[in-house]
Amino acid sequence: MTTTKTETKNEIPVLTRAADAETTKDPSSVMTLFADSATTGGRLTSYRSTFAEGAVGAPAHLHTKASELFFVIDGSLQVLVGEEITVLEAGDFLLVPPHTPHAFAAAPGATADVLFVFTPGADRFDYLRLLGRVMRGEADPQEIKDSSERFDNHYVDSPVWREALAARG
Repeated sequence: MTTTKTETKNEIPVLTRAADAETTKDPSSVMTLFADSATTGGRLTSYRSTFAEGAVGAPAHLHTKASELFFVIDGSLQVLVGEEITVLEAGDFLLVPPHTPHAFAAAPGATADVLFVFTPGADRFDYLRLLGRVMRGEADPQEIKDSSERFDNHYVDSPVWREALAARG
C-alpha cells in the first residue's frame, strides 16, 4: 500500500496482514492485535479475540471516552449491557457507548470469535498484553486496577453479571 506525500499521519491507510499481526494469549483466549491508537492517529483500536468454550472474556466495566463495537465472527458471545444480558450470535453487531457498564464471555457451551473496535482509539494493546501476563500469573492483578485511567477501563460491580457467571456452574 502506498501513500502520497500530501497525506498526514492521520490520513495514512493502515494495513495489518494476518501473518504479521501480533498475538497475545491467556489460558482461555487468543487476541490478534490489528491496529492501535498510535497507528491510526487516535481514530480507533481494533483486535480479534478467539475465546475457548466457557471462557470469561471481561468482568463488568465501562469506558469513559470510547465506544466499544463487538462483531461476532463465529460462535456465541454472552454480553451484559447495562443490566441486561443477551447472547450475540455469528454475524451480530453491538455498539456499547461510553459510560455503559458491560461484560462478556463465550456463551455457555460455546466458543466465540469476536472483532472488537474502540473509537476513538486508546492504548489498548498494552492493556491486552498486561492482561495476558496477569492471567498467566506473570504480573500482579493490582497492575490492572492501577491502570484504569490510562487504559480507560473502569471495573464496576454488576450483581446481574455475577449471577449469570455463577449460573454457569
